[in-house]
Amino acid sequence: MKLPMMGVINLIHETEQMGPLTLERCLATVPFGSRYRLIDFVLSSMVNSGVPNVAVFAHTKYRSLMDHLGSGSNWDLHHKKGGLFVLPPAMDNQADFGKGDLYHFYRHLDYFSRSAQEYVVVARSHMVCNVDFGEVLSHHLDRGADITVVCKEWPRANTGLTRKVRADADGRVLEMQDHFGTLVSDLVSMEMYIMRKELLMELVQSSLAQGKDHLVRHAIQSRLSELNVSVYKHEGRLAVVNNIPSFYRHNMELLDPDVWNDLFYRPGPIYTKVKDEPPTRYRRGSEAVHSLIANGCEIEGAVYGSILFRGVKVRPGAVISNCIVMQNSVIGEDSSLENCILDKEVEVRPLKGLKGSAETPFVAMKRNVI
Repeated sequence: MKLPMMGVINLIHETEQMGPLTLERCLATVPFGSRYRLIDFVLSSMVNSGVPNVAVFAHTKYRSLMDHLGSGSNWDLHHKKGGLFVLPPAMDNQADFGKGDLYHFYRHLDYFSRSAQEYVVVARSHMVCNVDFGEVLSHHLDRGADITVVCKEWPRANTGLTRKVRADADGRVLEMQDHFGTLVSDLVSMEMYIMRKELLMELVQSSLAQGKDHLVRHAIQSRLSELNVSVYKHEGRLAVVNNIPSFYRHNMELLDPDVWNDLFYRPGPIYTKVKDEPPTRYRRGSEAVHSLIANGCEIEGAVYGSILFRGVKVRPGAVISNCIVMQNSVIGEDSSLENCILDKEVEVRPLKGLKGSAETPFVAMKRNVI
């Protein structure tokens, strides 16, 4: 069933500390879980929930984003009406590039006005989760809220950068702070906001008229006393992936089958760009233990507790332990890797030894030769 709600995936000024992994790509297209990109999770959640119309507001380094999303066919969003829209920044001059998300929403007001849906969900790409937005919308309507923010109770140490939230006993938001704030709370925002489309348009225009151009910081946080902002608590898995420690940690957690099944299949499947490649080939004498290995790989050495993306080649005598190796990388003969993150198309020469730690993994940038 289609929801009366449009989706906005907001990539404007996403908070991230991903170093080499976002040197040539935006945060939304950082690879994750051997076959996927970060944006796949929020996009699949919208599709599974029945959101018929999704706009991705691109900002920087979006060539890989365009390549990954294509026409939206892998998410069944290639419709004659509605479907997937990728909206690059519309600017009159270079100075406009640094303006906030409200300015970029304003430059695409015609997109919002042409959409028939009454409600809108605005989300970020770095929240790796599986959400039923139909349940969130029902909660929003039941509470009679102006805005509903999806949150997660997270008492454990959190390696990702998150926005803390404080709410009263009735679930009304009293305070929100950016990741650098001093607010002490176990409740974190998943950066997903549901509201009426007309309210979003009013917030866009009234905030810009006051010289304010950030949705959360200026239009929502500064109006908590005026607006009824309600909390919806997400009970499923959540991985906040916007820095290197969180990227490494949450990838490694996928080696637990319970985490994998919760994240990728409940309440619906996660979709990604389909690439027709042959199954992985395991040569005589190779070994693979407790690892996640995508199709198209060729394993001649040993792989322990690691995640290998499509097309990785592990040469004879090579040993990979607790590593993340991205697409089409080549690990040379008799080399040794431990606690490493290798971006796409990295070549490790024979007899090389690379070692990091679980807290500070060694990171090799795209197409590097070591």
